[in-house]
Amino acid sequence: MKLAIETFKLSNYNEGASYALNALGVINRNISNYDRSIKLHEEAKSFADKANSNELRIISLNMAGVAYRRMDVIKPALDYHTEALKIAYSVKDPSSTVSYNIAVSQNSIGNIYLALQQYDVALTQFKKSLEIEKKADNKLGLAINYHNIGYAEEAKGNLDTALANYEKSLYYNEAINSEVGRMICFNSIGGIYLKKEDYGKAEPIIRDALNKALALKDQFYIASSYINLGQLEIALNRIPEAKKNLKKGLEVASDYNLKSSIASSSKLLSEVNQKTGNYKTALDYYQNAVDIENTILTEKNLQYVNDIVIEYENENKNNQIKALASEKEAMRLRLERNKRIFWYSILALTILGIALFIINRNRSLEQDKHILTLEQDMLRSQMNPHFIFNSLNSIKLYIINNEKENAVYYLNKFSKLIRKILIASKEKETTLNDELETMKLYMNIENIRFDNEIDFNVNVDESINTEVTKVPSLILQPFLENALWHGLSSKPDNKRIDLNVFKTSSDYITVEIIDNGIGRIASKKIKDNKKLKRKSVGIDITKARLSNFSKSFQHSYTLDIDDLYENNAPTGTRVTLNIPV
Repeated sequence: MKLAIETFKLSNYNEGASYALNALGVINRNISNYDRSIKLHEEAKSFADKANSNELRIISLNMAGVAYRRMDVIKPALDYHTEALKIAYSVKDPSSTVSYNIAVSQNSIGNIYLALQQYDVALTQFKKSLEIEKKADNKLGLAINYHNIGYAEEAKGNLDTALANYEKSLYYNEAINSEVGRMICFNSIGGIYLKKEDYGKAEPIIRDALNKALALKDQFYIASSYINLGQLEIALNRIPEAKKNLKKGLEVASDYNLKSSIASSSKLLSEVNQKTGNYKTALDYYQNAVDIENTILTEKNLQYVNDIVIEYENENKNNQIKALASEKEAMRLRLERNKRIFWYSILALTILGIALFIINRNRSLEQDKHILTLEQDMLRSQMNPHFIFNSLNSIKLYIINNEKENAVYYLNKFSKLIRKILIASKEKETTLNDELETMKLYMNIENIRFDNEIDFNVNVDESINTEVTKVPSLILQPFLENALWHGLSSKPDNKRIDLNVFKTSSDYITVEIIDNGIGRIASKKIKDNKKLKRKSVGIDITKARLSNFSKSFQHSYTLDIDDLYENNAPTGTRVTLNIPV
């Protein structure tokens, strides 16, 4: 690498020299030689200036900023990243490299906010960076940003959310086979299990993270892993081991000036010495931790960061204003053209509106016609000539047999039923009370033909106000007719129909019609053996009427027909109808 750099310098290949110096700087940063790394990136920046390459300037500035951030040196880190952002946003038609480095800058600024414990602002930066990486499908960038989002969520106490983001980061690191990424994720995931007091899961993954860090010679994560391991051993009351590992972590952090790690290890060593009764030593460690944290979390640092960000945002807004001003003249010209388009559009919309009105009007008329057809079909179904003839014939038998009282009684019932059917045919809906009264009349008349053998019962839940509850007119008659002629007509005795009305939801009333007939399978066999077959349309009409009725409600009707069995033998049929209210 050094030979390549010297060759590039001698041949005045400035782009190559800048690129090689940045690569060497990253190598030094990954083994925690931060001072050397910064010098290399600054030298790379000088060659980028000679080559007049904005891409290389941005890369050099960002890499120097990352090295400073690793050392928790806030001001120069922020200066470098902000300068990189300014150059990046000044580039017209930015390349993928420039867009990537915008994400790097925003990610690093987010990390600076993390160091200053400004977690919500940090999350905003990370999410901006994440969107850029998603568009570029940059798996390394996605891994880095998901990890940083997890770190911010962990600091806010959202451990489950943090763990989910760490696992996403690990997924992308596995996809690009990054051993460094695995080490970082293992360290963080182990820390989450440690905070959740799941020590069985925490210990192996923390030790694995330490082994990977040692193999990679990354002093930043070696220190972090020793600190995590020491904290775990405190929790497991392995005090001597905890003290040993925390001192190792502090030693590495001190050698490489890793301020956050120095503060964390010092606090934990203070806790260890408290547990062993060394209170003076505990106080010294704690004071050292506080002093280090104060060098990071100073009000001056916070103000400096806020001032830089505000300055950057203002400059960005000024650039946007200039861009808007350049478009003003073009907008004026477009405005004249748009005025003409506007009036043409108004004319077109007017014509379209009239056309839509006519179409909707025709649809409404078609719908009304459909409803009228359904009502007429319903009336024809209820006023079936066979039903009227058979009913009158049954009443005639009472007259022939000189049973005047029965004849008058059933003739009165029949006339009431016919009157109710005629009234209902003019109305789309009726009260539940009227519907049930009509069904009782219908069953009374039909029962004559069954020699009054049918035990018909109506049960209504007391919580239902039948006088105000609305249902489609004569909606239950087809189900009762089916129960009579398909379920009970072929049964010799013990014929029963129960009509139950109840409410299990505020959105529906439920009507249940249960017969103890022969069941649908047996009924179908009888029907199939008949020579004269008549297609029943009553249920189809009823479904269409229920569908139309339901349009006025949030929920539609539901209809279920179930065969009832006892010891594998059919015992009847149950119709369950849910009508919206």
